[in-house]
This record gives sequence, C-alpha cells and structure tokens, in this order.
Amino acid sequence: MDTVYDTSERRQADFRERAAIRTTSANGAFVKRAFDFVFASAVLVLSSPLLIALIVAIRLESPGPALFRQERMGRGGRRFTMVKLRGMYVDARERFPELYDYASIPPDDRDSYFFHTGDGRDPRVTRVGRFVRRTSLDELPNFWNVLRGDMSVVGPRPEIPELAHLYGRDLDLLLSVKPGVTSPAKATGRDELSFSENLEQELTYIRERSIRLDLATIARTALSVLRTSGVR
Repeated sequence: MDTVYDTSERRQADFRERAAIRTTSANGAFVKRAFDFVFASAVLVLSSPLLIALIVAIRLESPGPALFRQERMGRGGRRFTMVKLRGMYVDARERFPELYDYASIPPDDRDSYFFHTGDGRDPRVTRVGRFVRRTSLDELPNFWNVLRGDMSVVGPRPEIPELAHLYGRDLDLLLSVKPGVTSPAKATGRDELSFSENLEQELTYIRERSIRLDLATIARTALSVLRTSGVR
C-alpha cells in the first residue's frame, strides 16, 4: 500500500510540475505578445511621417508599388506575406535570374550563399533602396506583421520557403517560434555573418529566449542601425 501511495504522490507531483511549466510558458507567451503589440503600435505611430516620406521617395524614383510583399515561413511552417519597403527595381528578378536560382544551392555549401552581393553595389537596388537598407528603415512595415500576429519584435528572421532545404534538421527548431523583426544575429552581425554563423545564433536565441534577452537584442539592434554596420 505504501508503494502505491508513494507512486501516486510522485505522479501527482509530476503532473503539478508539468502544469506549472505549461502555465509559465503560457504566461511568458502572453507577456511577449502584449509587449509585441504595444511596441509595434508605438513604432508605427511614431514613424508614420517618415514612412509616408519614404513611400513618396520610392514612388518618385522608380515605377511600381512602394511596398514589397513576399511569402515567408512563420511559426510551424505556416506561410504568411511579409511587408517591407521596396528597395529594388520591380523587375529585378527578370534582370538577374541567376541570383534567384535557390534550388541550385547545395546544403553542404550553404555558407557560400548570400542574398545580396558583397560589394555594396547590387544593381538591383535603387538609390532610395540603398539608404533604407543601410538604415534598416525598409523593415518598418514588418511591425504591421507583428500587429497581425505573424511575427514578433524579436525572433529568428523569417526565411523564404525556397531556402528551407538549406536548414536540414534544424528547420523544425527554427520554425518552433514566431520569426522576428530583429534577432541576435541581425543585431550583432547583420549581413556579415555566414549562413552557419547566422543560424547558430538564431538557434541559441530559441533555446535561451526570454523577455530580458529580447530587450537586450532590441538595444543592440538600435546601436547597430545607428552605426550602419554590417550591411552588405
């Protein structure tokens, strides 16, 4: 009888521990979502005059919409449309199709891959585009995705589905959280990190994430943007 009773006690304690973990996780998710909503709302309101000015500048320089929409992978692999300020010519894909041949990139050579050219003279990028990319202002509309619940303020940057094959077994962990407007990798290295270095920082964030880490990442991102460092 004592053994049965002890086993029951242990089971009850284990159940209470799992319940506490779920409650803590749920509370953490609620706090993060509340922070995301308030932060994104404040950024969009305060930056609205600047956004309007940039939209006008983009439209005046080159034909096409001022906003760029692209399908990305969100939490659990769910697809969503990410919104940015357009920094390239609308026909960039037709002009340079070789830069969009994602399927030809072998997973064992993924560190050779960079989305942007490394000389700072990407012919696809407009003059306004170079400015908004260097200052990361092109990502201000991402905060609309945060309000919608597609993204978080801090999290691994959302990847395009065409590059999913490069992540291998790490893809499931990468997609276990919402992608972010910024991330530890973006805050520290931006475009200077290799694919593997970037991924390692993203996965470390996922394993260690907390509100405190999010605040530190936001602060480091602000410093990186002000210095305009690490941008290709």
